Amino acid sequence: MSEGQLLITGLVLAGVLGLLIGSFLNVCIYRIPRGEGIALEPSHCPNCKTRLKWFELIPLFSWIGLKGKCRTCKHPISKQYPIVEASNMLLYLLIVWVCGFQPVTVLYCLMASALLVLSVIDFRTFEIPFGINLFIGVLGLFALALDYKNWLLYVIGFFAVSVPLLLVSFITRGRGIGGGDIKLMAAAGLLIGWKNILLAFFLGCIIGSVIHLIRMAVSKAGRVLAMGPYLAAGILLAALWGETFLKWYLGMFRE
Repeated sequence: MSEGQLLITGLVLAGVLGLLIGSFLNVCIYRIPRGEGIALEPSHCPNCKTRLKWFELIPLFSWIGLKGKCRTCKHPISKQYPIVEASNMLLYLLIVWVCGFQPVTVLYCLMASALLVLSVIDFRTFEIPFGINLFIGVLGLFALALDYKNWLLYVIGFFAVSVPLLLVSFITRGRGIGGGDIKLMAAAGLLIGWKNILLAFFLGCIIGSVIHLIRMAVSKAGRVLAMGPYLAAGILLAALWGETFLKWYLGMFRE
């Protein structure tokens, strides 16, 4: 198999896997905030509670085929379902395209899925579930094991942003930053290292400031914002292109 064929095959597999996992992410987004189990309870319509048939569980295509409505009660199915599934697929394709075929690619794909879930939940509830941060932290332990010769890079990453944020939280008595955001930066720092997590926090703050100011002007959103989605965007950008950006930035001072 040629290199081009291998890449195409890998992208197809990544796309299919992204869709399948994207379907599971919707279950997580719906059930975790409600304290429901995500593994044992069968999929059902949120409105009429009817158990879904296999052909109603095909990611993306079932929603299109059912025209966005439950087959039994005809209640509208949220557009969130195809959006999350398609988004997860596109994220997997992007990560494989950028990182190629290596163990860290798997870790970044799983990280992207976790960031997608926590972004939607945090945007709606202003809370980041501890279990998602714990999952990202476990991925970080795998990243450390894969690159154990540079273990200090990841250990420092765990503390690089989370400790300053913890101090801010302590000084402001919890009003300056949420506990979930602190745990997220600790877990992600363990996964992508201290250089990238510093960049991720910088990018997340910029993205959050710009987008939320626009939301305040256009949709009259309140001053309080959920930082999770913006930090998640910064983490993903730093993981994929952090090294390239840092080399470019530092190179400006060497000329």
